[in-house]
Amino acid sequence: MLSNSLAVGALASCYVLLLVLDLNPTLPLSPARLGPLVTTAGLFYAVHLTVIAYLVLVLRQVLARELFSPAWVSVNVLAWLGAAAALIGAVLIWANLQAFALVLERTTMWLLAASAAVLLAASALFIITGLLRVHVGAGGRAMCAVLLALTAVGSVAAPMALRGWGISPLLDARPIGVDLDIAAPEREARVTIVAIDAGSLDFITSATAEGRLPNFGRLLDVGAVMHVATLHPTSADAVWAAVATGKLPQKNGVRSGGVYRLPDGEALQLMPDFCFAHALVRSGFVIEEPHTSAALKTRPLWSILSALGIPVGFIGWPLTYPASPVRGYLVSDTYRRMAATPSGIDDPSALYPADLQLETLGLLEAVGAEGAVGVATVEPVRPSQESQTLTDRASDRIARALAVTRPTQVTGVRFQSLDAVGHYFLRYALPSEFGDVTEEERRRFGRVLEQQYALIDDALGRALTAVGADDLLLVVSGYGMEPLSLGGRLLERLIGDPEISGTHAAAPDGFLIAYGGAVAKGRSATRASVVDVVPTVLYFLGLPIGRDMDGYARTDLFRRSFTDARPITFIPTYDR
Repeated sequence: MLSNSLAVGALASCYVLLLVLDLNPTLPLSPARLGPLVTTAGLFYAVHLTVIAYLVLVLRQVLARELFSPAWVSVNVLAWLGAAAALIGAVLIWANLQAFALVLERTTMWLLAASAAVLLAASALFIITGLLRVHVGAGGRAMCAVLLALTAVGSVAAPMALRGWGISPLLDARPIGVDLDIAAPEREARVTIVAIDAGSLDFITSATAEGRLPNFGRLLDVGAVMHVATLHPTSADAVWAAVATGKLPQKNGVRSGGVYRLPDGEALQLMPDFCFAHALVRSGFVIEEPHTSAALKTRPLWSILSALGIPVGFIGWPLTYPASPVRGYLVSDTYRRMAATPSGIDDPSALYPADLQLETLGLLEAVGAEGAVGVATVEPVRPSQESQTLTDRASDRIARALAVTRPTQVTGVRFQSLDAVGHYFLRYALPSEFGDVTEEERRRFGRVLEQQYALIDDALGRALTAVGADDLLLVVSGYGMEPLSLGGRLLERLIGDPEISGTHAAAPDGFLIAYGGAVAKGRSATRASVVDVVPTVLYFLGLPIGRDMDGYARTDLFRRSFTDARPITFIPTYDR
């Protein structure tokens, strides 16, 4: 039973490795390069899948009416377990194809579909082999064994052959300093973008209906509101890269929350879903590294506008380290963390221009002295939650100061603490969704998440005060947060983090709220997309939209009198 389980576990782990290779087409099929993948992910899955196969055989033994004693290598056992492994592998690959459809190239999608088809055919051949083994005599055993071996080898070799050696990775992006032959808009209207990680429109609507979050309530009353479709996998880096460029990950180059580094230094862009692949990261077999600004393969909004002579100021956005030169200023989301280190003070590459550090270090010290009001006053609190709350307070303080000393035409400030806090405190904010929250827990922790919303609400109040008659305020949540399912909570208790209660694994909608003199108030029945933000900003400013952008200008946000006088115009691309 153990020897047969080992064989099936090894075969099934090969199917998972096939999925990893298909999702990362730049990884070459070289023994030297594949070795670390096999010894980490391959061994991880082989051990666990062997245990599962062995438990299945033990169950078969318990339920059998007669003695079950397979050979060391049993064609009958391997055929039926192989059929199950190939079928599950096909379903797994197909599920990943559906989940990652928005971030994959067409060739990769075709390859995944072909691999799923091969495994489905292999499952059928395994079943045929098992049936033949039952009905043929002793003389047919050798034929069944050969068919079994050919099916097993072919189910792995065929997808590998279809994939090929691997494609060459794209070169790292470099800043594009070419002046575009487009006149800057004469209209001096200002645009303010307030970006929110994991903001929930349902939560805000419920809170405002009860008289809380007054500035969000004002926006809901007089602004234009719509849900926003996000990306899967739903990570801050991938979502905000799509928001900032107006392009999907196939074009902007950012597909996930980081780069997954193998022990030899080889990088994976995507980890498969539905098979506990992120347990490799949790256990340290694979190291997740954050993206840098070099990951962007196309111009973000701050670069486009700077090239057109429009002053910009963006604070707290991912993929801005090292900070690139802009007309205005850029403060990376890594700045507060790096400024706390001696190397960060000596190398101020987390913001541009460098002399901005003289204005911001004192603000960081003041925020640190105040502390992370709200989340830091309750237990249990995690360092990441307190850190991101402090980062949000620092971003808000820096934005307020620079609005006076360095005014810009387009400003973007990102708040990220709702994500970290929501993962652990959503159950206390929405106790009816969970059913196991005590009155004491509601009293102690019920307002923690709302206090993070209140921080953003205060910032919105100041932004609303500064909005002129011709200006535009956009509040964008790139993705939402929803309660973790009962099955997910049970699974986290067994193998993960039992305190997690909120998730965005299923890519819940974010939202978009627009406010200004040109905005037509009301809630739209249609959904926007994360890639619609940049085209909409360009349209509002009277600039052409890149035809290579995947998003659309949401003209339905604006009054008819505004759109009638402003036709949509296009340029082939802003990248060259």
